[in-house]
Amino acid sequence: MKNYIVVFNVLIVLFLLGCKGQDKNKYPIAKVEQGWLSGTTGSDTSIMVFKGVPFAAPPVGELRWRAPQPPPAWEGIRKADEYACNCTQQMYDTFGPWTAEYQPKGEVCEDCLHLNIWTAAKFEGEKRPVMVYIPGGAFTGGSGNVPVYNGEHLAKKGLVVVTINYRVGVMGFLAHPELTKESEQNSSGNYGLLDQVAALEWINKNIASFGGDPDRVTIMGQSAGAMSVNYLTASPLAKGLFVRAIAQSGFYARLGPGANLISAEQNGLKFADSMKVSSIEELRAMPAADLMPPKIEGFRFSPIVDGWFLPKSVDEIFTVGEQNDVVTLTGLVADEGSSGQDYGKVPAEEFINRVKRQAGDHANEILKLYPVSTEAECAESQKAFTRDMSMVAIYLWGKKREKTGKTNLYTYIFVHQQPGDTRERYQTFHSSELPYVFDNLNKSPRPWTQEDQKIAQIMSSYWVNFITTGNPNGEGLPEWPSYSESPEKIMELGDKMEPRLIATQQKFETLKKIFLVDNQ
Repeated sequence: MKNYIVVFNVLIVLFLLGCKGQDKNKYPIAKVEQGWLSGTTGSDTSIMVFKGVPFAAPPVGELRWRAPQPPPAWEGIRKADEYACNCTQQMYDTFGPWTAEYQPKGEVCEDCLHLNIWTAAKFEGEKRPVMVYIPGGAFTGGSGNVPVYNGEHLAKKGLVVVTINYRVGVMGFLAHPELTKESEQNSSGNYGLLDQVAALEWINKNIASFGGDPDRVTIMGQSAGAMSVNYLTASPLAKGLFVRAIAQSGFYARLGPGANLISAEQNGLKFADSMKVSSIEELRAMPAADLMPPKIEGFRFSPIVDGWFLPKSVDEIFTVGEQNDVVTLTGLVADEGSSGQDYGKVPAEEFINRVKRQAGDHANEILKLYPVSTEAECAESQKAFTRDMSMVAIYLWGKKREKTGKTNLYTYIFVHQQPGDTRERYQTFHSSELPYVFDNLNKSPRPWTQEDQKIAQIMSSYWVNFITTGNPNGEGLPEWPSYSESPEKIMELGDKMEPRLIATQQKFETLKKIFLVDNQ
């Protein structure tokens, strides 16, 4: 007999709570391993939403800087109708091109390991495809409650959507010899990545209660979230927890991380010294507010090769074929670096010097293809050079991936500029594709056009198709070839939806030489 999430379970809750006349559409109910949850509905009451669901024990006190532990069970019904706090981080109302819809909302705290679920499933066991979204934020910020990540519209298209929190900054990535010593795995750091694994394990055990299929989980992230996707794809700890991966704007020529445990431990010792403490016990006793910017300026905490979550760098793991071989969709936006003050504004002489440092003997050849004879020409050459290099990097990674992997790869470049005040300054800025992918244009007050609405419909359909079947293509959509079909082409998404060459043949062959120089 099917357990109807709303109707059947509401009767149980009414009995347990002694309530009368509870509206079944207002209070969706679900049973998870730890107990009963009472959620809410979206703006469309056919969508059930469960917010602030704990997937791990609060990482506080002695659990600060430890691998996440299982969440405790609860008695009765736990309300899941409001977002939990954000993991400890510096908060912003706006930042560069990232207006309010891109920013976490609410308070910060350490008891932050929660996730949020959107579903239109009416009963357990529907086995809908599951999308797990890992927020970006440079590993220093980010949250699953960011408005643009709202999963309602993708849930209406048939997905079960999950957004997660994970520890960031010093709370998420401090390595230290004492922490390594107390670890059974002889490792420290990467706590934020271990949080992501814990979330995936919880989802594997419980998502069926929300109509999701634990055997059809796609991990998806943008920026640091995309880098996390790459790390999870490489990690042995994540084996079997997902079958597809989407990495948006988190790809680099070499998939790191570059830092190892020893260097990260030394950074941790210097950090402890700067805090005027001599032990992890003292650091654990410090208030979280004293471990946030600006009090910790000068220190950077991010993923490392720790010997446990990542036994080797992602590059090395792919080279020897030890990755989780899953079908992958990855790409970038046209103006990834436009938030920088010098984007397209580097003086010609400095740009020439940068190319010489990067390209070595091939610099003159590069500069003929990206000329700098006028200020305007120099500006466009800088942007085009960076953009083309990124696309060539994806192509070369695809070639490396083919040597040890058997699954398909789909690549893209998003080129459409959002309307509004940010357009002229920031163009197609980092993360500007997200409202289109989530079909969430309504979360922003920008002056959207019919063309924007059309792009959102097409892009969200591509993403839903990929998450559902492993192939973005579907009825009525422009054909998106896989990498194996057209390796030297990339799918352009925006005002046009069509595959295009990465670059002219001359540029393509010349830019590949730079990566050969880097690898010597």
